[in-house]
Amino acid sequence: MLSQFSRKLKLAFGDTEIRNRILFLAAALALFRFLAAIPIPGVNRAALAQFFASNQFLGLLNIFSGGGLSRLSIVMLGVGPYITASIIMQLATIIFPQVKNAYFEEGEAGRTRFIQWSRLLTIPIAVLQAIGFLLLLQGQGVITAGGPVGLITNIALVAAGSMLLMWIGELVTEFGIGNGVSLIIFAGIMARVPSGISQTLFAATAQQIPAYLAFIALALVMTYAVVVVSDAERSIPIAYARAVRGAAMQQGAATYLPIRLLQAGVIPIIFALSLLLLPQMALSMLSGLHFAFAQGASLWYSAFLADPWEYGSVYFLLVVLFTYFYTAVTFEPSRVAENLQKSGAFVPGVRPGRETESYIGAVVNRVTLPGAVFLGLIAVAPSIIQGLTGITTLVLGGTALLIAVQVALDLAQKIDAQVSLREY
Repeated sequence: MLSQFSRKLKLAFGDTEIRNRILFLAAALALFRFLAAIPIPGVNRAALAQFFASNQFLGLLNIFSGGGLSRLSIVMLGVGPYITASIIMQLATIIFPQVKNAYFEEGEAGRTRFIQWSRLLTIPIAVLQAIGFLLLLQGQGVITAGGPVGLITNIALVAAGSMLLMWIGELVTEFGIGNGVSLIIFAGIMARVPSGISQTLFAATAQQIPAYLAFIALALVMTYAVVVVSDAERSIPIAYARAVRGAAMQQGAATYLPIRLLQAGVIPIIFALSLLLLPQMALSMLSGLHFAFAQGASLWYSAFLADPWEYGSVYFLLVVLFTYFYTAVTFEPSRVAENLQKSGAFVPGVRPGRETESYIGAVVNRVTLPGAVFLGLIAVAPSIIQGLTGITTLVLGGTALLIAVQVALDLAQKIDAQVSLREY
């Protein structure tokens, strides 16, 4: 197996096009890490470190920005606004028939227009998120930039940084290998690992050795579970009717329809995070405008986010609900049944049409339940692990682990596909 891997690696770097794509990807990720180290003006470092140490929720969001949020860099929002815009556009396919037709019926031109709408929607979302974060941080004394001019300057810098990351991600998708936005999140997650390990080693004592061994065991179990569940699927057998071609009869083929256990991927976790973040941003904006009720509500909501049991329970339920909701949005049994009927395919033992639609829908619902529970447990895994081991310097974020494993598997598959194509 090791020899096969080395042979694939040699073929990948031996081919000019694949090598150039890999180098472009590496250069884009290096640029992202450089931008994540450039802070916005007027940051109080001591107050910033204290604020993040007392807020687990922002610490989780910091993972997605690759540490840019904890440094208050110009790319502190990461690609979060673009992901939020993409989710909103996918939800719009349910509400607006025009958007649904553009995405499903008009082919490549419709999908191009759909992506363009997502880009335009990213701009106001990035501005609103920048306003919410900066007002929150100013209220905590983390940012000391002077007056309205300093605030407007920082808002422009942060929103522009998010748009720049979106553009870099799309360039990686076009000229590199893999999905650019996912790889930027992956690079941000992996960039936090060395600092977390170093902090843990320096803070370690002899009495904590059993806790660290338990942490390593939990990390290995979680990694194995994520790898297994990411590839798990339920196969629905599909058969094709016999067809007459001239004087010959063509034998019907048999295949299967894969229903993935994690049909929605990590989108429900990101959507739940966005929903939990929205009230805090809104209350921060209203508190900045000196509304008395907003200041009290902001303190209550900050206390709610700091409580691991209340926040964790709500977070778990939101992830489970959004998993079902997003699966219903992206996977339509009626469309699948219609396409099967048009192509002369059927599920053995099930009549085509409505019965096939009901059967596929029932299978999807049964498969989605364990996937939704797994995603919910992954989402609250940091709180569980901290409670069991008492380790706070190295947080094994289940969400980050899930994203990292899925992106790494996808990247390896795409490189292997490129190499196999060159071999043939």
